[in-house]
Amino acid sequence: MDMGNQHPSISRLQEIQREVKSIEPQVIGFSGLSDDKNYKKLERILTKQLFEIDSVDTEGKGDIQQARKRAAQEIERLLKELEQNANHPHRIEIQNIFKEAQALVKEKIVPFYSGGSCVTGEFEEGIQDIILRLTHVKTGGKISLRKARYHTLTRICAVQEIIEDCMTKQPSLPLSEDVHPSVAKINSVMCEVNKARGTLIALLVGVDTTETCRHLSCVLSGLIADLDALDVCGRTEIRNYRKEVVEDINKLLKYLDLEEEADNTHAFDLGQNHSILKIEKVLKRMREIKNELLQAQSPPELYLSSKTELQGLIGQLDEVSPEKNPCIREARRRAVIEVQTLITYLDLKEALEKRKLFPCEETPPHKAVWGVLGNLSEIQGEVLSFGGNRTDKNYIRLEELLTKQLLALDAVDPQGEEKCKAARKQAVKLAQNILSYLDMKSDEWEY
Repeated sequence: MDMGNQHPSISRLQEIQREVKSIEPQVIGFSGLSDDKNYKKLERILTKQLFEIDSVDTEGKGDIQQARKRAAQEIERLLKELEQNANHPHRIEIQNIFKEAQALVKEKIVPFYSGGSCVTGEFEEGIQDIILRLTHVKTGGKISLRKARYHTLTRICAVQEIIEDCMTKQPSLPLSEDVHPSVAKINSVMCEVNKARGTLIALLVGVDTTETCRHLSCVLSGLIADLDALDVCGRTEIRNYRKEVVEDINKLLKYLDLEEEADNTHAFDLGQNHSILKIEKVLKRMREIKNELLQAQSPPELYLSSKTELQGLIGQLDEVSPEKNPCIREARRRAVIEVQTLITYLDLKEALEKRKLFPCEETPPHKAVWGVLGNLSEIQGEVLSFGGNRTDKNYIRLEELLTKQLLALDAVDPQGEEKCKAARKQAVKLAQNILSYLDMKSDEWEY
C-alpha cells in the first residue's frame, strides 16, 4: 500500500501501537505489586490507549475493523501480563517473606538503634533463614520474578551486611575528647552515623515512612563535609579517626544506590552474569562426562581420567566468586553437588568392580550391605539421568526404590561386627544423599 494514500484510521492505529510497544518492556519487567504507583501508572496508560483505539472510526471497513481488533488485543494482552506479574503466586511468596523480614527488623533492630541492648543471635539466624528461602523462590525464567527476587534479596542482604559490619568491627577509637577539640566533633558525627545506620536499615525494609533515601543521602554527605572541614593539625591518630568515620559513612551511602542497581538488567538477570557463565561452563562439561560414562560400553576404562577431570571442575567452582549474591552462591553450591555426586557414583562403581575382581570372604550381613550398594549404584545411574519434576511417575518410582534400599539396610544386623557397622552407615548416608540429590534435581529451582 502506498503510505501516502494510507487511510487516516490505519495511520492512527499504527501510531497507538508504536506508543504501546514503547512501554511493553516496562510491563514485562514490572516486578511490583498491584498497589504500587508504577502499576497504576502503566495500567492507566494502557487503558487510555484502549479508549483511543475504541474511538478510531472504522467506517464499516473490514480491514480497519481487523486492524483495530488486533491493536485492542495487544493492549489487553499487556494488561493481563501486568496483572499476572503483580499477582503471580511466587511474587506473593516473595512479598510474604519480605514482610517477615520487616517484622524481624521492627522487633529486633529498630529498638537497638533507639537505645536497646544488643542485636541477638536470633535475629542473625532469622535473617539468614529469610535469605535462604528467597534464593529458593522459583522464577521460571520470568523477568519480573527474577527482578522482584533480586530486588528483595539486595535489601535483606544489605541489612545483614550492615549489622554484621557493625557487630564484628572492633575499632580502637573513639579517642578521648581531651586529646584535641576536633575529637568532640568527630564523636558527635559518630553518634549521628549510628542513628543513620538504624534509619537506613528501617528504610531498606520499608518500616520507616518518615524518611527518604534522598534526604538520608544528603544528611550523610553533610556529615562528610563537616568532617572534611575539621582542622586535625597534622595529628595522625585524629586523621585516622576521621578517616575511619568517613569510611563508615561511605559504606552506608552505597546502600542507597540499591534501588537503581535493582533496575539494571545485569544485576537481576543472572543468565548474563560472568560468575553464572563460569558455573554453566563447568556444568556443561560435567554433563558431557556423565553422558560418556553412562553410554560407554567399557566405563571402567574412563573412571580414572573422568575423576581427575571432575576434581578439576570442583576446583574451578571453588574459584567462582559469589559476588555477595545469595543466588550465585546457591547456583555454585548446586553445581558442586552435581559434580560431587558424579564423583561418588564413580567411586562406588570402582569399589564394586574391585570387589568382583578380588573376591574375599564376607559375613552374611556384610554381603547384604554390598548387595544394597550394588542396587544403589544402579539407581544412582538412573537418578543422574533423571530430568523431570516431582510429579513424574519416574520420580515417584526412584524415590520408592531408594526408600526400599534404606529399609533393607535397616534390616541388616551387623552382629557386632565393626566393619559391617561402618559399611552399613556409609551405605545409609549414600542412599540419603542420592535422595537429596533427586530432590534437588526435581525442585525446578533456577537463578
